[in-house]
Amino acid sequence: MSTSTLPRGDSPLSKRPKLSSSTSPLIGTHSGHFHADEALAVFLLRLLPAYHTSPLVRTRDASILTQCDVVVDVGGEYDAVRHRYDHHQREFTTTFPGRATKLSSAGLVWLHFGRAIVAAVTGLEGEKEAADVETLFQRIYTEFVEAFDANDNGISVYDTAALTSASIAPRFSDRGFSLASAVNRFNHTWSLPESAPFPSIPPSTPACIAPSSLATPDPDAPAKETEIRDPQATEDSHFLHASTFVGTQFLLALHDAHKAWLPARALVRAAYANRKSVHPSGKVLELPHRDGGLPWADHLYEVEAEASEAEGSKEGAQVLYVLFPESGAADSKWRIRSVSVQNGGFVNRKDLPDGWKGVRDGELEKVSGVEGAVFVHASGFIGGAKTREGVKEMARLSVEA
Repeated sequence: MSTSTLPRGDSPLSKRPKLSSSTSPLIGTHSGHFHADEALAVFLLRLLPAYHTSPLVRTRDASILTQCDVVVDVGGEYDAVRHRYDHHQREFTTTFPGRATKLSSAGLVWLHFGRAIVAAVTGLEGEKEAADVETLFQRIYTEFVEAFDANDNGISVYDTAALTSASIAPRFSDRGFSLASAVNRFNHTWSLPESAPFPSIPPSTPACIAPSSLATPDPDAPAKETEIRDPQATEDSHFLHASTFVGTQFLLALHDAHKAWLPARALVRAAYANRKSVHPSGKVLELPHRDGGLPWADHLYEVEAEASEAEGSKEGAQVLYVLFPESGAADSKWRIRSVSVQNGGFVNRKDLPDGWKGVRDGELEKVSGVEGAVFVHASGFIGGAKTREGVKEMARLSVEA
């Protein structure tokens, strides 16, 4: 597999003649029906300084694609040195390190440019931030980009044969809604009038170039009548809207990972190390308030797995309840949250007591014996109290129940 190099002065790319009026490197992808992977790939490339103002040409004409500085999802080549990122070849089997999902054009761009994209977007560009860049690079692939790769390669989240053999059927229809299916809706030109509520394209977004402007003119070709409506231009416009849509979701995911998820790691690890001071069993975790949120679940499961391996006991390493303030105010109310069996699941390791479920205020104080108890959700996954002491008592009683 070739290694990636960003365009530099001594790159072979810099020696290619520029056949558009732009001095920026030219990005190429295929025309026709588009998918989420190349929509994301193009957006990702344009986050890099080298491609920030790059125009895009959408075509399947090989003579035009050879003029492009970087080509994604078309061309039948994967050559990172020459910046060719197609994945449709029979022999293509490349995956992200440590993952089994075959890459799409989105994954290929992320594999070769992801670290640089993280650094450019977040500003984590120094040597001291290299570890954080690597963490975010890995995180964004598994939590965002991999789904694009799987979808484009026809890989389901679950083994459908196993689900069928286990007689597991869906409880409701979500119509397969995903970012990929949302992108596909932008292809439906017949149902999208000019006034369709598209996500707005930032004014700075470079436009698509008509393939005809890059083609070698044929002096013997008969003159064509001017078309009233250019189907290619309409299709290109829809592609840019789709690219902006998935790109916005990407930026939200990266911003959340950088500003909330990453800082939460150290806080969760510190709280886990101190958990036996909250309850001697070690089954209760107390977290501080953090402006902007403190997404703790991913980090808790990770640190539990590490502790389980070190201690040789999975059960002893597991937390049952997490306590946290609702705000940073000194008189903030507090919450108690049951930890799920699986990250993101709805089945808890241990619910709050059955007798508390769906009960509120004074009645909850009576049945629980906890002064200041405010509520417990009917499903028993979360509750609240007026004070820190109140939720600690709710946690103690729940652990010992």
